[in-house]
Amino acid sequence: MKRYCLTCDLKDNKELIKKYKIHHEKNNVWPDVIESIKNPGILNMQIFLIHTRLFMIIDAEDCFSMKKKEQMDAENIKVQEWEDLMKTFQQIPDFSKNGEKWVLMDKIFDLDEYK
Repeated sequence: MKRYCLTCDLKDNKELIKKYKIHHEKNNVWPDVIESIKNPGILNMQIFLIHTRLFMIIDAEDCFSMKKKEQMDAENIKVQEWEDLMKTFQQIPDFSKNGEKWVLMDKIFDLDEYK
């Protein structure tokens, strides 16, 4: 299994953040989007929020490819509609190198290495 951790920022607007959270409540994420998450081999995905900072954890099969997932999403009209909607809430983090909203984080500590 592979694990990916990513971060993204929301616009600093309480009403927008409230709406963003509602869009991510159970049964509010569009079925096509859920399917697009599961299809390329993502086993679990969680998103956490503090103030305007989002933190996403992805657990995926060993064969999972982030590049392939991005390609599949780019070809999926419903996923693109969802992404366009999410752009109203999200902003590109200042430290983004390539203008991506979700920035892959580097792992700097792993307790398992101390066993």
